[in-house]
Amino acid sequence: MAYVGIVLVSHSSTLAAGVHELLAQVAGPEVRVEPAGGTDDGSLGTSADRIEAAVRAADTGAGVLVLADLGSAVLTARAVLADLPAGPLLVDAPFVEGAVAAAVVASTGADLATVAEAAGEARDVPKF
Repeated sequence: MAYVGIVLVSHSSTLAAGVHELLAQVAGPEVRVEPAGGTDDGSLGTSADRIEAAVRAADTGAGVLVLADLGSAVLTARAVLADLPAGPLLVDAPFVEGAVAAAVVASTGADLATVAEAAGEARDVPKF
């Protein structure tokens, strides 16, 4: 069975790696999660090449959900996705909470639309 893959686009490679570590615990090994954080020289920023490579690596045939932390990460992800074949979906969701919700739902074998909806709904879940 193919599972929806998840790409984490962040200005920080450390932040993307940390969320990746968290998702590995909640989603298990079936859901392919690929961090795409930082620039190629290790500084803060976003890399179109890293995003494209992560999207390709996350794709197991069930679709790819892309989450971005903020600002230029969103713009860079949009530019990359515009140049790729249709399919990967950038979702407007909180980075950590949306990623966790997406990973949990993706681990059930849900389709891309359902995983995206779960990520977006995380915006409205109160913390206390």
